[in-house]
This record gives sequence, C-alpha cells and structure tokens, in this order.
Amino acid sequence: MEKIKVATGITWLSIPEVNLHILCGCPMDSVKHLMRLGLIRKISKDGVSYETGPNAILLSDTHMQNGDFANVSEFPVLHMMYRQGMIIPNHPGNTGEKPMLIGHPDQITAQSNYIYRGTYGLTTLEELMDAGVSQGEALEMLSMKSRFNFNNIRRTEELLHIIPVEDEPVEIVEGVSLRRTDFNQYNITYKDQSEDIDLNLNKLDRYELPYNLDFHKIKREYFSVIHIGDGNGWDQNRPCMGSLLTFQGKFYLIDAGPSVQFSLASLGISVNDIEGIFQTHAHDDHFCGLTSFVQTDHRIKYFATPLVRKSVVEKLTALMGVEESMFEKSFEIHDLESGIWNYLEGLEVRPVFSPHPVETSILYFRTFWHNGYKSYGHLADIASDRILKEFLVEDKNGNGISEQFYNDVWKNYLIPADLKKIDIGGGMIHGNAEDFRDDQSRKILLSHTDKDLGDSEKEIGSSASFGMQDILIPSVAEYSTIYTRHYLKALLPGICSSDRNILQNGKISTHNVGTILIKKGEKVKTLYLIINGLVELINTYEARNSILSSGSLIGPVNAIDHSKAAQTYRTASYVEILEIPQEIFLFIIKRNNIENLVKQESIKRSFLRKSRILGLTHSCHMINKIAEGMEIFNLKKGTSLIEYKKRGVILLKSGRISLYKKKKFVEDVKIGRVCSFESLFDNIKSVFTEKVVEDSQIYLIPLELLKEIPVIHWKFLRVYNHRLRISREVHNEKL
Repeated sequence: MEKIKVATGITWLSIPEVNLHILCGCPMDSVKHLMRLGLIRKISKDGVSYETGPNAILLSDTHMQNGDFANVSEFPVLHMMYRQGMIIPNHPGNTGEKPMLIGHPDQITAQSNYIYRGTYGLTTLEELMDAGVSQGEALEMLSMKSRFNFNNIRRTEELLHIIPVEDEPVEIVEGVSLRRTDFNQYNITYKDQSEDIDLNLNKLDRYELPYNLDFHKIKREYFSVIHIGDGNGWDQNRPCMGSLLTFQGKFYLIDAGPSVQFSLASLGISVNDIEGIFQTHAHDDHFCGLTSFVQTDHRIKYFATPLVRKSVVEKLTALMGVEESMFEKSFEIHDLESGIWNYLEGLEVRPVFSPHPVETSILYFRTFWHNGYKSYGHLADIASDRILKEFLVEDKNGNGISEQFYNDVWKNYLIPADLKKIDIGGGMIHGNAEDFRDDQSRKILLSHTDKDLGDSEKEIGSSASFGMQDILIPSVAEYSTIYTRHYLKALLPGICSSDRNILQNGKISTHNVGTILIKKGEKVKTLYLIINGLVELINTYEARNSILSSGSLIGPVNAIDHSKAAQTYRTASYVEILEIPQEIFLFIIKRNNIENLVKQESIKRSFLRKSRILGLTHSCHMINKIAEGMEIFNLKKGTSLIEYKKRGVILLKSGRISLYKKKKFVEDVKIGRVCSFESLFDNIKSVFTEKVVEDSQIYLIPLELLKEIPVIHWKFLRVYNHRLRISREVHNEKL
C-alpha cells in the first residue's frame, strides 16, 4: 500500500496488487497535481498511446472547505474515461472495469448529477425546447450530441461504479475495506496494512495551484483583452483557456475556469471587481471557477444564451447540492440572443451556436470607434473540420448533421476579427489550427492545448503568455482618477466635493508585490487608499489574514487616535495607492465635523473584516454599506433575542451567547460570528434556541442589507449545516 501527499487536501493511495489507485480528495485541478508528481504517466500498448492514473475517487464529506469547493470530480472522471480509455470502444484501457466514485451518499448524489450534466448537458427534447430552440433545432442537436457520445447517453450510475459509504465498513475491491472513522476521515485496510485518510483542511489552508503564476501590472483600457489562460484541463503549467475583457474601464470575464480567483489575484483584481461573466459552455475547464463568483458581495452580471445558461444552471446547482433558485440569487442574469448582435451599454456581443457534447456558444465582441468597429472573437471548444465532415454521414443509428448545418458552422467560425482566439485542442471534440490557415482575422491566437505549437501552427497564429494585454482601443480617460473619486465619496459621504479634491490631490504611487506599507507597531502618518491591487492584512496573533481590495482605506482610526498599527499591511500584487498625509486627513474631517463618525464607522469596518462570516470576501463598498446600516445593542444576561431576530441578523461583538437544540447545548457562538440568520432564508426552519448566558454586546444588521449578497447566503448555509452536524452528534443522530 502506497500513500503519497499530493497537495493540500489531496492524497494518493495505491494498492498495485489489486490494481486500485485512489485519488483521495478532488478539488479543482487535482489531475494536474497528479501529473506534476508523475502519478499520471504516458504508456503505449497494442500501438495505442494513453495514460495511467487513478481508477477511483474518494470524495470529501462536504461540498466546501475554507471557501473552496472540495468535490470537483469531472476532470478526474474524464481522465479515466478518455485519457485512460476506460470508456472508449476497442481501447486497450477499456477492460470492462468502471471508474469508482466513493463517498457519503449525499455527495455521491450531487456528484452523479453534476457529472451527468457535465458529460451531456441537456438531454431531452423538452429541456432543449424550454431553452427556446425549435423542435427541429432540438432534434438536430440531440442527433449531434448522440454522435459525440458514441450513440449512447447513459446515467452516471451506468458509467461509474458508485460506492456509498456511511457508518459501516465497505469493501471497495476484493480484500480492500474502507470505513469512515469521523467526519471527512477514513481508514483503508488491505491484508495486514492500514492507512488513515484525513480530507479536512486546517483553519488557514487553501487548495493549491498546480502551477506558478507571475504577477502583472495591468491598466483599465477602453477596450482590450487580457489573456488569463491558454492551456486546457490537462496542461499542468498554465491556466485553462479564458480571457478578461476591459471595456470602458470595467472588467468582464469570458468563462471562469479552475482557480480563476488566483489568476485574477495575480493581476491585482478581486472577484468583487468583476462586472460580468460571459459563458461559452459548462465543461469544468471553462465553468468550475463560477463557484468563486457565488461568493461575491453583489450579484455579478451573467451573460449567456438561454441554452447555455440552462445547461450551466443544471450543472452548477447539482455540484453545490442546492435548488436552481440559488443561481438567480447569486447572479444577475442577462440572456443573450443567439446569432445576432446584442447591445450591452456600448459593447456588442454575438453568440453563435457551436457543435460540442454540451451546449456551447462561440462569442464575438465589438464596439464602434472612429475607424469603424474593433472586434474580438473567442472560439472556445470548437469542432474540427475533420470531425464535422465525419458527422455529415449518418451512422447506423441515423445520427449526424446536415450539410446546411456544416456550412453555417464554418461560416461563423471564419468571421474575421481584429483579434481572434481559437481552440486547437484536437481530438474528438476540439479544433485544429490548420482549419484556420485562410482566416482573414488581423491577429490569431492559438489556445486550449497542452502541447507546444508546431512550426505549421506557428505560421497560422500566435501564442499568448499569462497576463499579456491586447489593446484594441486605448483609454483616454484616467479611470484611476474616476475610481478614486468614487471611493472617497463612499468612504467619506459627509464631506463636500471640494474637500474630496484636496484629499485626491495626494501622491499616487505604485508598489511592487511584497512591499510592506505599514508595519505592526508603527505610527500611521500616511493613510493609503487602494486604487488598484490587493493588500494583505497580516495578524499573526489571530493566525488569520485578510485581503483588502480596491477602495479600502488603510489607517483612519490610527490617524485619528495617533495610535500604532495593530497589524502589518503588505502588498499581495502590484498595487496603486493614493497617499493621504495624516494632517490633511485630520484637517478635512475636523472641518466637516465627522471625526467621531469616521472613527466609529472605521471601528465597525475593522470588526466586520475580522469576522470570518462577513469580512474575508467583501469589498470595501459593501463593508462600508453594512457598517453604516448596523446598530449596536447591549444585552443583559437572560435577554430574549426574539424581537432582534425578526429585525435582522445578529452578530456577536462581546460576551457569551449559547446555542441549544431541544434544550441540549450545541455550541457557544464565537466573537464575530452570527447567532441567528434563519429569517434570511425562505426554506430554512429554525431549529436552534439562543440564550444570552452573560452580559453581551451585539451588532444587528438589517435583513435588507444582506438579502442581495450572494456570499452571505452560501456562508450562512455552511454555518447552518455545520451546526446541524454538531447538534446531530450531540443527539447521537445519524449523519
């Protein structure tokens, strides 16, 4: 028995004697981690080259850990089925054995539905027509979809060997037994050998990237494309294919691949800085980063055709194990009409249907300028000419595509653009660079591959490195100045515009990654307003750090009190800041008689940022809004919380409040944690009773401030499920 720690939250356990190789834990990019350690390798048999790898997955007991999704099994399963050949007819890797999916029944159900949707998308005539396509179009799509999937659309239970594990030991293969020893902890035995597997993350742990990313300093342009990924789901050195549009100084993502939040952080961008997301399709290498954007402090705009959106919603809600209504609570939905130019406040986008196993659109963007339109084409997950020509001929089941469909596809693929990014991944479901040799676009970028470009491919298109920016229309406006004015107005609403101009006239400076702005224990003589970039707030005493993003003001309370900094502030990316001298800041707030207000609001903001439930993923704008709206109350021991619960969410500031279920103690609420929040949800029944067991102070946050914040819903659901689990242990109930 061989056990190897692959990365944080990922363990490899192999028993070669019985041909069992288990991937224990499968967060995003787990396959790439295995590749980097050589646990996946290339072999050849019967003249066929393919790969080795895991043939079983042990799932985490929980959907999410420390803000990251723990079970993202699509690509490990795809690797088994296609890269190892376990599902391909007449392949040497197809021995009749199925990939194994092992875990708690709740997680098995969620992952089975998610894998099914990731493999096939929408699978019935009714589902496709509900998304707005005609019956004739739906029938043609189903015919094409069936052809991509070897004429056999099967449930996950038919594709995989499902092994649910609850409280009793389970035999995985002959002679190998697995049992759950505690929450997210397992023991595996074989003969006289035994190994423990712990899938829990420590308090500050995060799932890791399998590759290194350089830091880049970027500029908000009028219309540009920043390249944040040009690999695929198997490229162990690069992020998956994706782009970041800047338009009129705002950021828009095209697709959200694995670990996209890390890619954005390398550019100094928070997920809360994203204005909107354009979606091409629901394969994990373009989709699973959406899990980061349900954890934002506002509903990010979501752009897709109804066909793609419905496919995405089915898969995302299956992955998260929630109802479809949660998608609408997490995103501001903007449906795009396929085949036409959709006008979006100056930016136009044209989605076009593209043949793929799941519902897919290629996307063209354009905006009018003095020399005519400037345009960008994003062709993710397209089909090669060879495959489409094979589909022209009906197979024995009558599945295929029409010549008209084929001609329409290629007419749309070859639309000229000023800049065009093309999938050249090859194989059965991806594109080929040679098909675009005569494309009339001004600049072609070749993407979505894990291989180096060959000479013939280099004749056709260029490659893009991470963080490279193609500027289609440069900005004339200084967006930094515009955003600085906006941030100061939000931070100091009580001062007039002329006084804000005084503050804004401070020095603007740029700092490299890793620069200490203020050390713990230093007197704060200069305040820093973050214009662009990310700053880490380090607090070793509390063993936890926070990230401050654009719009955050560092040091107002220290400046007012002439006190020393309680934390260290260190740049986590390239950072652009406005320096405000202490004496000017104090002069302005005293003249406007808001010194006490600024101090109290800053104390509230500081407390909120230290709260694990409210602080870590909120922008300065939202922290300001919550701080302004929340009230403080002093509670005597034994005070009833019923009336407070009706008005809002209770956050414990000091003292002690305990939770009970059926008169049995569950836990004490920690300082900075929420006591009660069930009134925020329509479908959650309150099962806990709160008791004020000693004099306490609470903050009360009005419900209307929190209802539109996606991350609040997700975090509170996690807290609720955590408390349910503890209460079940207290009452000896079955998990």
